[in-house]
Amino acid sequence: MAWLVLLGALLCMSRVGVGSLGTEGFLPSMPHNCPYKCVCAADLLSCAGLGLQDVPAALPAAAADLDLSHNALQRLRPGWLAPLSRLRALRLGHNELDVLGRGVFTNASALRLLDLSSNALRALGRHDLDGLGALERLLLFNNRLAHLDVHAFRGLGALSRLYLGCNELSSFSFDHLHGLGTTHLRTLDLSSNRVGRIPVAHLAALPAFLKNGLYLHNNPLPCDCRLYHVLRRWQQRGLSAVSDFAREYMCLAFKVLASRVRFFEHSRIFQNCSTALARGLERPEEQLHVQMGRSLTLRCNTSAPAVRVAWVSPQHELLVAPGSQDGSISVLADGSLAISNVQPQHEGVFVCLASGPRLHHNQTHEYNVSVHFPHPEPEAFNTGFTTLLGCAVGLVLVLLYLFAPPCPGCRRCYRRTCRCRCWPRAPSPLRELSAQSSVLSTTPPDVPSRKASVHKHVVFLEPGRRGLNGRVQLAVAEDFDLYNPVGLQLKAGSESASSTGSEGLVMT
Repeated sequence: MAWLVLLGALLCMSRVGVGSLGTEGFLPSMPHNCPYKCVCAADLLSCAGLGLQDVPAALPAAAADLDLSHNALQRLRPGWLAPLSRLRALRLGHNELDVLGRGVFTNASALRLLDLSSNALRALGRHDLDGLGALERLLLFNNRLAHLDVHAFRGLGALSRLYLGCNELSSFSFDHLHGLGTTHLRTLDLSSNRVGRIPVAHLAALPAFLKNGLYLHNNPLPCDCRLYHVLRRWQQRGLSAVSDFAREYMCLAFKVLASRVRFFEHSRIFQNCSTALARGLERPEEQLHVQMGRSLTLRCNTSAPAVRVAWVSPQHELLVAPGSQDGSISVLADGSLAISNVQPQHEGVFVCLASGPRLHHNQTHEYNVSVHFPHPEPEAFNTGFTTLLGCAVGLVLVLLYLFAPPCPGCRRCYRRTCRCRCWPRAPSPLRELSAQSSVLSTTPPDVPSRKASVHKHVVFLEPGRRGLNGRVQLAVAEDFDLYNPVGLQLKAGSESASSTGSEGLVMT
């Protein structure tokens, strides 16, 4: 019985071993339409780095991303993309393509990304890029491009990023951008070329969002005053294309390649330039200040009626009717932009783009919106209260002026009518000498030894009060104290001094 159990165990082990061997020996087969040595994964097709000199003949129709980079491709036959109607990205970088030709990109209307970098292209013709109406990014850097047809990019209305750096371009048409539209274009890379002639007026007329992505560094720019003022203003405004590569902006001081000057670091070459040359080149954006929570309406002011109006928000969102994606911004039927509830995210530069038969394609109007937090409203000004307070203060000041004691050393105040007589702390010498009521002097008033003092205090007698036999006069001492009038000396006539003294005096 035991041997039966042992035999069953051996049979089970043998089955498990056979199953495991079958599993290990299984190799997944590639799709039947995947090119040889290429990798196919879902909608991705990669044939990179295989040394291909020609495009594989059979390509799977489900491919949405095709990578043919790092090969030796020299030609692309017309219509080769016909089976790939779902293609969204095509990578042809690092090959040996020197020319494209007409019809190369037929049936690529859904293509969003085209990478032709690091090839040997020398020129772009008018029809080389036909059929790419939905293209958003075009990479042409690190080629040998020396010529661009006037309408080389015509039909690329959805293009937002164009990279032409590291080529041999000596000029570029900034007025019509070789057929490009400015509605969607955000990045234009012309760095590391041979651009030496730039129409400053066309450069200044570009929209603000395109200036922010226009890269012109590492070009033999002329040391022109107008161009310098325009680029300096872009740097002061903080445009990233200039501020991020300020050190790599150079100009030729003597029209010789060896005389390149980093003019943002060494601006002495432009110290004699007049700022009047730059006036009128760029129309400054209109400054608007609005409180948070308020409503705001922006109108697209153009020189002629526009057929189509579009806006670009500070977040670089294209705004057309009915408005933004979050619903906070509306585009009205007349092209105006309306914000019902202004928030901090609405701060920045709004750019209006107007197009029409009598308008230039890049005619724009810019608004720089600044959002401020509302300040608390002050309380209403109570004029009745302030008037009453002013009257009370004025009355107190008048009473103080009339009844306050004139000297700070007053100790006693006699009479309740508040007429103060202040006595000094120490008795004056004149009071001690005049202990008695008065001293009548019989000395004639015209004695030369008695000289009048210019500092005397004048005391008047009542008019008409005279002595019996002579005139009574009041003599004032040299050090007479106005607040201590006891020491007055009276002068009388020599005939009857005693009768005059007995008659008494009435002083006012």
